[in-house]
Amino acid sequence: MCPIEKSTNIASSARIYEEVAVGSNVVIHDFVTIYPGVTIEDNVEIMEGAVIGRLPRGARATARKVRDDFAKVVIREGSVISPNAVIYTDVVIGKGTLIGDGASIREACRIGDNCIISRCVTVNYNTKIGNRTKIMDNTHITGNMVIGDDVFISVLVATTNDNNIGLQGYDEEKVVGPTIEDKVAVGAGANILPGVIVGEAAIVGAGSVVTKNVPKRTLVVGIPAKVVREL
Repeated sequence: MCPIEKSTNIASSARIYEEVAVGSNVVIHDFVTIYPGVTIEDNVEIMEGAVIGRLPRGARATARKVRDDFAKVVIREGSVISPNAVIYTDVVIGKGTLIGDGASIREACRIGDNCIISRCVTVNYNTKIGNRTKIMDNTHITGNMVIGDDVFISVLVATTNDNNIGLQGYDEEKVVGPTIEDKVAVGAGANILPGVIVGEAAIVGAGSVVTKNVPKRTLVVGIPAKVVREL
């Protein structure tokens, strides 16, 4: 195990593997598991039952090849990982970010500073989330997706990345999630389809189905979503 600062408090039931670095004033609660390659910076708190640095495990049914080696994971200063959250390998969580109860962050994701990834949010592979972005309960963020800074995504939002709904296997060039630019707000229950770009400071109304690009600073609503006014 790498050095662990004396000011850190680690529960006796926590499991910490080799090649883990833990900073000062860190609190690690009961039944936490931390796999190799993880760095926990200062003033981080990891709640009961959280798993950090987990390897993905694919079965024959999985079209996309998953990595089979431990990579770097960093939980930056002042972040909180809530109970039963699962963070896979090759992930960076920014400073002062909250990962909520039962959230899942898959491999090759980057999450910025001062974000909220709320309860039971799922963030799929190879996704980038900017700074000060908030994603609320039970929302699914698909793989190969980009979300900007200062974005608000409400509860029960769905995003997808494959217009062929899995019928043609996995092709990195074709399986592409939406891009949500800076300062966008997405209402509860909206559905944003593959490859769509939601322009800066746009608003997507609750329950909308976004099938086409959304211009900057517009409000879109409906099924399919249409522009109703400029902002």
